Amino acid sequence: QVQLVESGGGLVQPGGSLRLSCAASGSIFSINTMAWYRQAPGKQRELVADITSGGSTNYAYSVKARFTISRDNAKNTAYLQMNSLKPEDTAVYYCNAVMLAMNGGTWLDYWGQGTQVTVSS
Repeated sequence: QVQLVESGGGLVQPGGSLRLSCAASGSIFSINTMAWYRQAPGKQRELVADITSGGSTNYAYSVKARFTISRDNAKNTAYLQMNSLKPEDTAVYYCNAVMLAMNGGTWLDYWGQGTQVTVSS
């Protein structure tokens, strides 16, 4: 069974930092793009950042220069370093990955369970 598990969320004051981790586990053959999405109350889920297997990155305009996405392919793990956090960054953050399982088949979209990030004084 292939799954994604996030960690690292919590409560932080404005201007603070948090680092989220997303570990993929199970019978994984290959991982393509990994991404972080977020969903604030009453809003649609939005892409925060993504990173290809080769390391190319893409960011939402609202987080550019504040957030950094990275990945460790040997550990099947993606990270999201969030600096200069603002109250509007408050949301549930979800990890997403396009993966191919060992038992073959097709590339599938996987989601983590989400981790809450709250930015408040």
